[in-house]
Amino acid sequence: MAFLFEYGLFLAKAVTIVAAIGIILIMIIGASQKPKGKSGEIELKDLSKQIDDTRVQFIEQTLDKKALKAHKKAKKKQDTSPADEKVFVIDFIGSMDAHEVASLREEVSAILTIADKDKDQVLVNLESGGGVVHGYGLAASQLIRIKDFGLPLTICIDKVAASGGYMMACVADKIVAAPFAIVGSIGVIAQLPNFSKILKKNDVDFEQITAGEYKRTLTMFGENTAKGREKFKEEIEHTHGLFKEFVAEHRTTLDISAVATGEHWFASHAKTLNLVDEIKTSDDVLLSLNEQHQLYKVSYKIKKGLSEKLGLSVSTMVEKLGVSLWSKSKKMGM
Repeated sequence: MAFLFEYGLFLAKAVTIVAAIGIILIMIIGASQKPKGKSGEIELKDLSKQIDDTRVQFIEQTLDKKALKAHKKAKKKQDTSPADEKVFVIDFIGSMDAHEVASLREEVSAILTIADKDKDQVLVNLESGGGVVHGYGLAASQLIRIKDFGLPLTICIDKVAASGGYMMACVADKIVAAPFAIVGSIGVIAQLPNFSKILKKNDVDFEQITAGEYKRTLTMFGENTAKGREKFKEEIEHTHGLFKEFVAEHRTTLDISAVATGEHWFASHAKTLNLVDEIKTSDDVLLSLNEQHQLYKVSYKIKKGLSEKLGLSVSTMVEKLGVSLWSKSKKMGM
């Protein structure tokens, strides 16, 4: 057992030393690097080629030699030049604060500089359960830029586009959703705890100084008033009203009073409410479009400095060493 203890102690020291060296190197490299003006770049991926390569790989593994030879011969005679009509594909997976809109705006701007409004279109794979109003309001505005430019816009929802996510989706010319995708939740929520009773019980005073009657309506630490609650509710109702107006403007076939209750639905039901237009996965949509269009995935990648890359490597190394130490300790009965 003494050997096992010494071995475990050695591994723990090794993890500590590696982490310390890594932190020092990151600090040195970070201090020496000069800030760069360009923080990221646009990447274009040929989705049509990826689909075609997958098809070829499958065919090569399923046909016998004679059939494969005939297939390749027939393939050579086909016109393999890219289609004139292009579909630009964007993936948007939104978080609560919608910080992903920073990349979205770059992607949209890039598309608008090269797209042909008479031939091309945009497809957005959207996944979000919603979040802050101003963040998703800006995200929806970025999609409106596509519409204003004159490009057809399709939104595909495989998992969820609710609340702020649906605010983005409703902008599209066409909303396509997988059968069990969650959509809707056209409502507004705000909540916060209040610790005033705990503070009072422990003789802790809380002071808050504001200028303007409604600068702070509800607070986490002070005593909330009926007047403050009423004002806060009024602000929530106002935001909900703007949300409903926005959705109704872009989805004119909706009965907004029936769907703007804060409820959400699976897409198969949502279609009967006109919240979505078609039930289909994004995979099927892309395969269908690929028959007549050239597909490109557009993504904005933020460049990581050497210190960030090194930090990630060190973090991964430390994590693996930690897992290894934990696994060995379990096996050795510590």
